[in-house]
Amino acid sequence: MERVTLSSTASFLVWAILVLDLVLKASGNAEGDALNALKSNLQDPNNVLQSWNATLVNPCTWFHVTCNGDNSVTRVDLGNADLSGTLVPQLGQLTNLQYLELYSNNITGKIPDELGNLTNLVSLDLYLNNLSGPIPNTLGNLGKLRFLRLNNNTLSGSIPWTLTNVASLQVLDLSNNHLSGEVPVNGSFSLFTPISFQNNPGLKQPNTTRTTPLSPTSSGSSGLLIFVYY
Repeated sequence: MERVTLSSTASFLVWAILVLDLVLKASGNAEGDALNALKSNLQDPNNVLQSWNATLVNPCTWFHVTCNGDNSVTRVDLGNADLSGTLVPQLGQLTNLQYLELYSNNITGKIPDELGNLTNLVSLDLYLNNLSGPIPNTLGNLGKLRFLRLNNNTLSGSIPWTLTNVASLQVLDLSNNHLSGEVPVNGSFSLFTPISFQNNPGLKQPNTTRTTPLSPTSSGSSGLLIFVYY
């Protein structure tokens, strides 16, 4: 009876290991497929993406890609790589991605709504490209986002109010675009100065309330300062 039990336990462990291996391979393949879709949409004159081989089990051996201990992609570092082309919605499948660095390239087209699926994202750097269209409302889903730099593109439309719900946001740069409408002032946006929004001619900066102290009007004053708001 003991042998039967041990044999059953061993069989179960082997089965569990095989299933886990298949799950990890499937995950790796899905992420590799997503990154390969990006590669297919980009022109790469300097062969920066030469190591991105779609036949490999997962993309963790590719240059400019970093993975965690579970072989899941956590970083894509392709800044200043002279890439052109467009972003792809498949990027939203990289659910463990923390850093998406595609700054200082010649990327055109829209920012995919699917980037809002990257709920582990800490840094989204797409500045100094030629991206157009609106900033997706879905970026308000990125509850761990700390750095959002979309400056020096040709983005248009209003700033999504959903971004004010991203309490973790520490650095924001939307300057040098074609944005319009009002600049939000609530939530995380209360931390940011006009520098974050400058050179967007259609944007209306929030009114700031300033105070000017007046001297006491009589010698019998108790020293209380009177403020005039304007």
